[in-house]
Amino acid sequence: MARVFITGATGVVGTDLLGRLLERGDDVVALARSDAAARTLDARGVRVQRGDINDEQAMSDGMQGCDLAFHVGGINKFCVADPGPMLHANVDGAIAAVTAAKRAGVPRLVMTSSAATLGEAHGVIANEWTTPHRGFYLSNYERSKTLGERAAMRTAREIGQDVVYVNPSSVQGPGRAGGTGKFFLAFVDGRLKVFVDTYVSLVDIQDCSSGHLLAAEKGIAGERYLLSGIDMSITQALTLAADVAGVERKPRLAPRPLAMLAASAAEYGFRALGKHPPVCREMVRTLLHGHRYDGSRAQRELGLVYTPARETLQRTIDWARAEGLLRNV
Repeated sequence: MARVFITGATGVVGTDLLGRLLERGDDVVALARSDAAARTLDARGVRVQRGDINDEQAMSDGMQGCDLAFHVGGINKFCVADPGPMLHANVDGAIAAVTAAKRAGVPRLVMTSSAATLGEAHGVIANEWTTPHRGFYLSNYERSKTLGERAAMRTAREIGQDVVYVNPSSVQGPGRAGGTGKFFLAFVDGRLKVFVDTYVSLVDIQDCSSGHLLAAEKGIAGERYLLSGIDMSITQALTLAADVAGVERKPRLAPRPLAMLAASAAEYGFRALGKHPPVCREMVRTLLHGHRYDGSRAQRELGLVYTPARETLQRTIDWARAEGLLRNV
């Protein structure tokens, strides 16, 4: 049994990873920012360390005596009016996690980054080895995760902390109703009529957790491991989702210029009303760019086995039905 520290343990990825740690009998210490998070973690039998992911002292205190730490916490949002809090969490929080691990003497820190940090050009099948960054960011989220990863790597080298980075593509599975999963669910439910022509790369949430655990065990310090097992055109993905759900749905694709025009109108309209826009330019810009990732390094070097796309979508739709998230299927 190991003593393990984790941030972000009440998020989608963190919740699943926490479950895996508890299943194998680890003594887990989890960072909790809010009272609600602390109650949730306490109910799962986890030791709670109160603090924010930017609080180096709190993390260092929680990491004392730990054999391993996972920094999963962060902010993943589109269409925010002020990117400051996201930059603070994803950049400063990454630096704080590395320095806290060093102060506490943790032998290894596994950091959850993002496939978005690869910054591949349009149409490129990206990998963590050779893909050059395009030189600009599609969204504030991509910018924050890229800057955070670079800052963490620089800090780890400077202070001599062992850090392994995992870079999941879009995480899908039970518990994930946002992100790309939101579009799948809305489509099979008949609420999403039109989409844009693009490519999506996905990773099953169970594979994402497995990738974290394998990176902790077998990863090379300072290296990145891209976690991505599903690469499809959006038409293939939506058609498969409809088939799995047992419904007759055919995706209709909007012209790309029209999609960006509609996003601009929605963004300006909602902001004029003082409301958060459900769609905005950076979201559609990211969708139009599309992502294709080669996650084979994690297979070769870590031994990760990816779940078939049909199984991932089946589990996601079954969960959404059970949660009452699908009204028309």
